[in-house]
Amino acid sequence: MRILVADDSGVSRYMICTYLRDWGHDVIAVKDGGEALEVLQRDTGISLALVDWMMPGLDGIEVCRQLRATSDRAYTYMIAVTSRTEKQDLVCALEAGFDDFLTKPVQPEELNARLVVGRRIVDLQQKLIDSNEVSQYKATHDSLTGLWNRGAIQEFLRAQLAMTVRNSRNLSLIMLDVDHFKKINDTHGHPIGDSVLIHISQLLNSAIRASDLLGRYGGEEFLLVAPECPAENAIRIAERMRLTVFNNPLVQGELTVSSTISLGVVNSSSIESPTLEALVRLVDAALYRAKTNGRNRIEVDSNQTPIPRSGGYEDLEIDPVSH
Repeated sequence: MRILVADDSGVSRYMICTYLRDWGHDVIAVKDGGEALEVLQRDTGISLALVDWMMPGLDGIEVCRQLRATSDRAYTYMIAVTSRTEKQDLVCALEAGFDDFLTKPVQPEELNARLVVGRRIVDLQQKLIDSNEVSQYKATHDSLTGLWNRGAIQEFLRAQLAMTVRNSRNLSLIMLDVDHFKKINDTHGHPIGDSVLIHISQLLNSAIRASDLLGRYGGEEFLLVAPECPAENAIRIAERMRLTVFNNPLVQGELTVSSTISLGVVNSSSIESPTLEALVRLVDAALYRAKTNGRNRIEVDSNQTPIPRSGGYEDLEIDPVSH
């Protein structure tokens, strides 16, 4: 474990650190409360801290109180080290946020026993954090492609739209659909169909900006939210996505499966007071036109100022993607 030892007594600090290092722990030693608090707030990798009660500057009780008031950090198991032995002292330390209590002079057997308890608590906490992170990931990501799921992408869109309206900025949506996906499933089977969706997801991610958020909206349909993105730039992103998929078929052994996508583009400037529902409705309509007008193409929301083009958007100069 990574352990902090805070003690103004050089002898006590040396003895505790020697025990800990002999047992294979990574030890940081400080000699006053202010330095202890600074290290604990800066180094979130410290799993356990042995803090002397009486120190110059901040005492151990105040170090623990201030650390516990810092909510945006991983939990550190705190052990108060002191020569005090009265019951009210133990109560005071626990009320301040300490997890355990170690009496001076520190005996190696007792210290080791306290560390065993501390490690067990730290390990249980880490398992809980990992479990929560896995649960959070599953709740917000599509299980097949690993992209954001419909709920998460809508939540992101709602937040970005609120900032866009508040700050009079631009936000673009790109909705796209894999052309003739049912035929791919019928011809090659659903496992290959799943592989096509995974492959296309990876291609799309490589073609967008780092600030954009791509999600699987449902089935073979995807939605890209592009903050701070005027319509002209959104069309360039859409064309880059279209060409990336068009030029990179899925290859599995001797099987090659080519795919194309149709895309609809809408910008928040299309509506005087844009809402999530209105923008999704407009971009969905643009996508529908792309499908009915021949597929493997881009259509822009009809309320958007047209951008001159011949045939498709192939004549646009495509900006390089920046991640």
